Amino acid sequence: MGSDAGLRQQLSQARVQTDALFGLLSPDALYQRPIADRHRLIFYLGHFEAFDWNLLALRGMSAASFNADFDRLFERGIDPPAGQAPSDSSSDWPGRDEVDRYRTATRQWIDAHLNDMDAMLVQMAIEHRHMHAETFAYLMHNLPYRDKLPQNAIQAESSSPVSNPMVRIAAGETTLGKSTETFGWDNEHLAHSVFVPAFGISKYKVSNGEYLEFVHEGGPAPNFWSREGGQWFYRGMFGMAPLPLDHPVWVTWQQAEAYAGYRGMRLPSEAQFQRAASGLVPDARRDNFDFRRWDPIPVHASNGTGDRPSQMIGNGWEWTRDVFAPFGGFAAHPFYPGYSADFFDGGHYVMKGASPRTAALLTRPSFRNWFRPDYPYMYAGFRLVED
Repeated sequence: MGSDAGLRQQLSQARVQTDALFGLLSPDALYQRPIADRHRLIFYLGHFEAFDWNLLALRGMSAASFNADFDRLFERGIDPPAGQAPSDSSSDWPGRDEVDRYRTATRQWIDAHLNDMDAMLVQMAIEHRHMHAETFAYLMHNLPYRDKLPQNAIQAESSSPVSNPMVRIAAGETTLGKSTETFGWDNEHLAHSVFVPAFGISKYKVSNGEYLEFVHEGGPAPNFWSREGGQWFYRGMFGMAPLPLDHPVWVTWQQAEAYAGYRGMRLPSEAQFQRAASGLVPDARRDNFDFRRWDPIPVHASNGTGDRPSQMIGNGWEWTRDVFAPFGGFAAHPFYPGYSADFFDGGHYVMKGASPRTAALLTRPSFRNWFRPDYPYMYAGFRLVED
């Protein structure tokens, strides 16, 4: 099954997106590790191409490797438990020139053979690149501002708390997952219907202003907040701003769960989220996804249609209360068997929706994201439900 011109264009656009990220770094930043339990940034410079090469060339076409050491070194990221962060030094990694030569060689080979490749595998490579463009963004978010080229910082506009009413969702069937007829990651399979009893869900994502009340009562402050001179600030990608009370709060699952308990409510299940989002048509510019911005917008900026929830897709992923687990009929992809299966460990929770740095092609209803409950760096918020 050959790859068509559309996939070639998508791959090219995805490369432009990831290449641009490295152009925002100061020269010294590439060997930094802004998050202790993730690789140094130099890993990602090689990872995008190593993943494509290992998937499309080595496994997909049985090509002969021209740098087997780099194929292995840059093959896969890490998700270590707490206290098991890597201990390498910057000198353990190759120089940028070596990595750039590897990137150029892999791209040239892949581009020359793209029409002979399995289109489903090419789609996997494209989506993987977009996923890690978001990963790299939140890693870069934790760099000191001096190590990033200045861009448009979040505006320090005045804001006020947002009223966040509950919206009633009628009982009914919802579909989780998708069929195998078109591309999807293994954890999206297989499509199945779930009956969801009636419930209420907050119209908006929980805002900074709402969560601030919890902090005043002793709740934990999010990673994206900073306290200076007795005032709370939002720590944006390229600058600080007085805490925007009407923006979504980005928190860990543990913080979201604690806040829900504080309010006497719960996080939604995956099925409840899907039921509430059913029929909504996301818009990247209005709802804030597909690399339009670096930071969030007000939770009510794209006011929901009538009594429907707002920003179910965009402006921050949303935690659910469900542990990440396979659907019935799950089968690991033979060329990437550990993509999902390695995380069916009871220690990761499902997220739905999208963040400002999520590509549009990852906003299909069946797409599932997941992270550890104490991981503080994701662009992830939440909303509340009452049964």
